[in-house]
Amino acid sequence: MRGHFLEVLDLSRDEFVEAVRTAVRFKTEGYPSSGLKGKTIALIFEKPSTRTRVSFTSAISRLGGRFDYISSAELQLARGEPVSDVGRVLSRYVDGLVCRVYSHSTLEELAANSRVPVINALSDKHHPCQALADLMTVFELKKTFKGVKVAFVGDGNNVATSLMQACALTGVDFAIASPEGYWVPEEERRKALESARASGAELTFTEDPVEAVRDADFVYTDVFVSMGFEAERERRLKAFLPRYRVTRELMSKAKPGAKFMHCMPVKRGEEVEAEVADGPSSVMIDQAENRMHTEAALLYLIYGRWK
Repeated sequence: MRGHFLEVLDLSRDEFVEAVRTAVRFKTEGYPSSGLKGKTIALIFEKPSTRTRVSFTSAISRLGGRFDYISSAELQLARGEPVSDVGRVLSRYVDGLVCRVYSHSTLEELAANSRVPVINALSDKHHPCQALADLMTVFELKKTFKGVKVAFVGDGNNVATSLMQACALTGVDFAIASPEGYWVPEEERRKALESARASGAELTFTEDPVEAVRDADFVYTDVFVSMGFEAERERRLKAFLPRYRVTRELMSKAKPGAKFMHCMPVKRGEEVEAEVADGPSSVMIDQAENRMHTEAALLYLIYGRWK
């Protein structure tokens, strides 16, 4: 595995599966404590986080590496320093850059000017590390990607986009139900369809949540008002509620025994009923744990081999 990881489709199917299998091995057998020995990873966070920050720092530490966390308040970007200069300079200090940014264009410019690989820990367009953890969770439960269907109900945002790419890459059927105006971007849909043709995955795009979840093994949702969209809260909730809330009734339309997924944080009572989020079908805490394992796999496969 070489180069930057800015979106799921930066990996081949074999590389993606290798990352999942490596993560499963780390989770079950333990981490190689010298996997990142002598490596220092800079964590550049324009946006605050809970799971992303702690999962990455824990993964780096468990692999024997060191990290330097740089928040938005500490970045000279806030004072007008060019992104290209930050990329050129920081990549001479460290062995890798893990970046959580507002704009995907910032990530692309950092990568274009970095001597070392850059991992996308979240941008406005993509959340590939979350998708990797999601597919690890699917694989743990189903032991395969073949014949599996994941349905996403809600905003066609960065989480949905990366999940769609991951399913298309691995051959998992994917359906998404979103109201008009909140669809996955057309360019991302086209890329995913190209990948699906190679893997055999079936992709479905609809405005009907019931149609999306039919025969689904997993039903996934995310908040309707993501960080940075607070000013649109009233308009967004009007577009999504109540039709796109994941309820016990909607879960009953999926395959018997279907699991509920969420990337967290979760707004119980908005995008999902509390009885679903906290019920026996929910695997969202497993997804959250698997962020650490899949990120460790990425770090090991990219930076552990980087010379």
